[in-house]
Amino acid sequence: MIDSKKSIWSWALYDWANSAFATTVMAGFFPVFFKEYWSNTDSVTLSTWYLGLANSIASIVVAAIAPFIGAIADRATAKKKFLILFAFLGIISTGALWIVKQGEWEMAVLFYVFGSIGFSAGNIFYDSLLPGVSSKKKIDFTSSLGYALGYIGGGTLFLINVLMYQFPHLFGIVNGAVAIRISFITVSIWWAVFSIPIILFVKEPKIHKPMSIGSAIGAGWRQLIDTIHDIKHLKVVGMFLLAYWFYIDGVDTIVKMAVDYGTSLGFSASSLITALLLVQFIAFPATLGYHWFASKIGIKKAVYVAILAYAFITIFGVFMTEQWHFYTLAVFIACFQGGIQALSRSMYSRIIPKEKAAEFYGFYNMLGKFAAIVGPTLMGYVGLVTGNPRLGILSLIILFFVGGFILMKVDLDEGERIAKEFLSKK
Repeated sequence: MIDSKKSIWSWALYDWANSAFATTVMAGFFPVFFKEYWSNTDSVTLSTWYLGLANSIASIVVAAIAPFIGAIADRATAKKKFLILFAFLGIISTGALWIVKQGEWEMAVLFYVFGSIGFSAGNIFYDSLLPGVSSKKKIDFTSSLGYALGYIGGGTLFLINVLMYQFPHLFGIVNGAVAIRISFITVSIWWAVFSIPIILFVKEPKIHKPMSIGSAIGAGWRQLIDTIHDIKHLKVVGMFLLAYWFYIDGVDTIVKMAVDYGTSLGFSASSLITALLLVQFIAFPATLGYHWFASKIGIKKAVYVAILAYAFITIFGVFMTEQWHFYTLAVFIACFQGGIQALSRSMYSRIIPKEKAAEFYGFYNMLGKFAAIVGPTLMGYVGLVTGNPRLGILSLIILFFVGGFILMKVDLDEGERIAKEFLSKK
């Protein structure tokens, strides 16, 4: 039921559920454990290559299949079925990391890739259920609530896992290595348990006549081709996606490179973990607060403010020298990260045909997977040419300016009108 409290909270709790993978596994323990335990190599660059290859494979797979499986889900009214399928893949793969022994980097990569695919592909159908849960009046709040619960949920389990790692004997665990392996199991259980509400209490709108998955594959392929043409006609959607690709590329690059940059400045591992936890727990109220801020000035203006804030964060990072600077940077990121992500998702939901939500969110998530491609390359190239990594970071400001400039051309009211007229003509 649209705007039902039970449906909204059940939908948002899935972010609480799967964000444990993003924090404990992707951002926290897997990169460190892979380098020091599974890769079993004296070459730091070689282990980095293995890990980078794993991330690339997962991203490419999801980006390649996202629009196609989204189209199939629309035709078969199978958003929840696909969500459950990919969540199950992620849950099982994450738990399976427990059985990987020291030096078995190939198996660790395999499970990590499948876990990442389950996490990222599941989010396509999680996002696509948003228009069926909330009306235009509440969709910004619902999207923000999801991200907020994701930060606090992922941060809560990550805090527990960090304590397990730092004080294993308090938990009856032999050592830190075993604690990290157990943490992968806790993520799997956490993800599974908190996925139950969305399965039970979120109803998927039946847009098309019932169609089997097999029949939907052919229809989905044809619909995918049609959608590529549709986006050409839905010019506001295309313009927004282009703007989003630039500014979210900058956001993702800062998020992904912040810890690595802190390491290069000589900050301790404990300070980096502390900064990561700061982001999680501050982002929870900040995301909800940013929704309130957007309700006062308008969603598009609020996204502009976030883009400008990230430009400032980029400049601040250039002059960062002390450890307290890094903590301050983490606080700044936490204040705007959830806001720009949540508002972008809800803004997009306003200008797309609701009956083709999964398919269009397939494109949206495809761009999300291809994000942070230009950013790291630009950052690395400028740093290489100038010999100054700080100038490399400064170059990211280009992405925010370009994204903000293109966003100026996005007319949300016109986008909503065109989406409604588009469906009436079909």
